[in-house]
Amino acid sequence: MTSRDSGTRTRRKAPTERRREIVRAAAQVGLAEGLECVTLRRVADELGVQPGLVSHYFPAADTLVAEAFTSATGAELDGLIPDEPAGPGHETPLSTLRRFFVLIASTEFDNVSKLWLNARHLSRYRPVLRDHVVEQERLWCRRIEQLIAAGTGAGLFRCADPWAAAVHILVAIDGSSAYINTSAGDRTDPIADLARTVAERELGLAPAALAAS
Repeated sequence: MTSRDSGTRTRRKAPTERRREIVRAAAQVGLAEGLECVTLRRVADELGVQPGLVSHYFPAADTLVAEAFTSATGAELDGLIPDEPAGPGHETPLSTLRRFFVLIASTEFDNVSKLWLNARHLSRYRPVLRDHVVEQERLWCRRIEQLIAAGTGAGLFRCADPWAAAVHILVAIDGSSAYINTSAGDRTDPIADLARTVAERELGLAPAALAAS
């Protein structure tokens, strides 16, 4: 009996499944090693396939780099602030925001911080990546804005302009993350807590209201 008859032949993946697999692998490389390391050959090695297979789906490496960035940062955002309204038995906007700041201040968020810093630098030279970075910035701001608006409507926050507050918070996150490559091992409270304290002022909350309980 041949191997084909025995059913041992490797299943051929559907194009959409294969493309997602390539992007996920590229995202992992970008998070762990930097977007400069996301090449067609590097991703092919990660997947154990020929570089030609990767280039079939991504003839231009810059497109793969951009989609890898979006995949990684989009997945992180969904874990930090789910894109669904809080209902009975779910987190409140206050508890969601508190969890958000606890997570982004942890070392587990370091690779994402490095990815954002890396992507913003490379965006100066890579227009495709720049478009993706701008779109992700808007998405992160919009998700934070929606959370603030929900909390304000519920009387948990005092905020006249949720969009402006979201932008200020994201800028504070980016500002503290700018030191990630040089001072991650020597964090001090003013740096680690910068974004949280900005958020507390923007939302009319008492000091440490968004700190870990």
